[in-house]
Amino acid sequence: MTYAQPDRINGYWMTEDDQSQVEIYTDDSGTVQGKIIWLDEPYEEDGSPKLDGENPERALRSQPILGLQIIEGFTYDATDEEWTGGTIYDPESGRTYSAYMRLEDRNTLRLRGYVMGMRFLGRTTYWTRASAPLD
Repeated sequence: MTYAQPDRINGYWMTEDDQSQVEIYTDDSGTVQGKIIWLDEPYEEDGSPKLDGENPERALRSQPILGLQIIEGFTYDATDEEWTGGTIYDPESGRTYSAYMRLEDRNTLRLRGYVMGMRFLGRTTYWTRASAPLD
């Protein structure tokens, strides 16, 4: 049984370190997007929301990480059974990477971010499907 049908990626995913949850969805244009919908620690010590302080665009550094869109523009490649052509943003570093995603099984998503168009030069992370959004 193949796990990689175009909409099978949609849903709620816990990041590898369980520090955040991302909702992945297909938008009206048919591309896959994803945003952070839960953080283990959403606030700074002073009670203010954690901000996207590492963003290379100075004007965006004041936006909260909670609700931040970090996955953009993926489409499904049926031949390779993966989602390609998009980017993933890392708010910890402020860097955006070219990436591809593939379902390893029904509940495991493999994401590979890479640089300079070279898939072998990058980092892989595994996310786990969650049944519902966390509060």
